[in-house]
Amino acid sequence: MKILVINAGSSSLKYQLIDMNGEKLLAKGLCERIGLDGRLTHKPLNGKPTFEQDIPFPTHKEAIEAVMEKLVSKEYGVVEHMDEIGAVGHRVLHGGSKFTKSCLVDDACEAAIKECFPLGPLHNPANLMGIKACQAVMPGTPQVAVFDTSFGMDMAPKAYIYALPYEYYEKDSLRRYGFHGTSHRFVSARACEISGKPGTKVINCHLGNGSSVSASIDGKCVDTSMGLTPLAGVPMGTRSGDCDPALLQFIMNKYGFSVDEMLNLLNKKSGVLGISGVSSDFRDLDAAAAEGNERAQLALDKFAYEVAKYIGSYAAAMNGVDMITFTAGVGENSSSMRARICGYLGYLGVKLDDEANGKRGSELKISAADSKVPVYVIPTNEELMIARDTLALAK
Repeated sequence: MKILVINAGSSSLKYQLIDMNGEKLLAKGLCERIGLDGRLTHKPLNGKPTFEQDIPFPTHKEAIEAVMEKLVSKEYGVVEHMDEIGAVGHRVLHGGSKFTKSCLVDDACEAAIKECFPLGPLHNPANLMGIKACQAVMPGTPQVAVFDTSFGMDMAPKAYIYALPYEYYEKDSLRRYGFHGTSHRFVSARACEISGKPGTKVINCHLGNGSSVSASIDGKCVDTSMGLTPLAGVPMGTRSGDCDPALLQFIMNKYGFSVDEMLNLLNKKSGVLGISGVSSDFRDLDAAAAEGNERAQLALDKFAYEVAKYIGSYAAAMNGVDMITFTAGVGENSSSMRARICGYLGYLGVKLDDEANGKRGSELKISAADSKVPVYVIPTNEELMIARDTLALAK
């Protein structure tokens, strides 16, 4: 079966078409500036040329229609007919407490996605728009929702509950959910395969512009650093991560910020960008630090320090760790950041192989032969994880 994977944003739509017979990627692309002038980049992987051109996309429906046209076109296509696509898998940010795993889209699923609009105001409405657009263009084709929060639903109450009056959990489902769940699920499952032993304890570091750390046993989540929203946890590109809640009151009172302005500061102007004043891109920070920029160096140091603290706390939560993994943009590509983080982990017996750590581009064991805890780089593949869930449900 061929599966179309959709990741819809408010003004963009990323897609991949995967042949699940061999899990082969057939095509991928991006629709940008939906609702504005519109642009489509379509990359077939069968030797045909890439298509890149401005196309009007008033809504997500027109974007999906353009994608379908390119997938079957003689010049850029990878399938002959649309009925070759057996199902569509959608990345959905927030499933709330009602959906603990992926599901076929029906009225109840759509209602749950809508109920979570307040918890994922930037993502859930766009995710639902992507679903509706595909339903309009591909009537009768199974649609599957894969929730970013589903991985964290395995956490025990002591891990997910907040120390607030319990009524807010009962009435409003305010709890730790965690995000990057599809990535954490993919990497932790692969780590268990590599380990080959039951009860494998994995700490996975999904590090990029958005970053989170998870702890899992046998691929089931024990704890994860993001919370009710993706703002919690380690500092990120522009997000603050964990901070004293009273900071918000202080800044709002002193500078007259509204709640929305405060959240914009925490989400868009903080993190390593806020500390450095240089960039949210870790490559820019590395370059600036190499030239002696002390704030850029501080931002890098702060990030490594906080990730290492989470690793330590999760080793305690699981009473040990069998494997530490790095994934996503920074985790997969920044050998210097991996070295900074692992430099804190000597108490766990972690030792890096500097030569192996200097490589990039594939699955790698980067720990030394005498390291008590193996450390791996495992490239994530969220789209493939979504496609696997979709195949299982569509069958």
